[in-house]
Amino acid sequence: MPEAESVEPILVDRTAGIGWIRLNRPRQINALSLALRSDFCTALAELQADRDVHVIVISGNGERGFCAGADIKEFAEVHSLTEARQARAVVSWSAAMERVTKPIIAAIHGYCLGGGLEIALGCDIRMASPDAVFGLPEITLGQIPGGGGTQRLARIIGLGRAMDMVLTAERMSALEAKSCGLVTRVSESRDALEYDVRTLASALASRGSAALAFAKEATKASTDVDLPSGLRLEGDLFTLLMSTPERMAAAKAFQNKSNRAPLPLTAAVAGG
Repeated sequence: MPEAESVEPILVDRTAGIGWIRLNRPRQINALSLALRSDFCTALAELQADRDVHVIVISGNGERGFCAGADIKEFAEVHSLTEARQARAVVSWSAAMERVTKPIIAAIHGYCLGGGLEIALGCDIRMASPDAVFGLPEITLGQIPGGGGTQRLARIIGLGRAMDMVLTAERMSALEAKSCGLVTRVSESRDALEYDVRTLASALASRGSAALAFAKEATKASTDVDLPSGLRLEGDLFTLLMSTPERMAAAKAFQNKSNRAPLPLTAAVAGG
């Protein structure tokens, strides 16, 4: 039997439209215990339902890393394949992340391995410190990534690079991760990471929640549907936003600003 957690495995904070989920098993590099998985799913559902939260950030406590993956001690011995399958179904954090319509940002430092990388892959924006290290070591343990790694990674960095990472279990540095699109932003230092993440999250939280949700939905759909279907979805969502109070207020503010000053040559004009 796994030992009971001596601390809360997940810490949740809400401030200024941002819901922050911190993985909180620093002595184990935030390894994914069953308790952490369950609390993580609960936290995601609660933040999704909270109308005052517009953006979610996921980070890991402790100096050593974001998350080192599954807690091997809990999964070393399998008594029943049926029980193992049922346990995964009950605490499927991968599925829980798919149900979130709000933008999710991963703030990654240190080790981001196995299930930790799979959590990051489930986020919409991945930001890292220069010391971040990425990898999927499951093949060295006679297993394959089971939290979305084989599916999401190829969609993000391409089939060839993903196949290399999955089959070789070789690790990737923060700069390598940025070069292939695994992360989109690398902060100047670990200390700067939380500031940079909070600044971006605050900017997103200040925007219309419906527009954020629809933009996320349409962009994610682009990897799953053909172009005509994607364009129809984009057009439908664009039209639905036309009547929202947030959109009309933004348009009025833009019009008032334009009436006071010449429109810059680089100003974008909404399509449709």
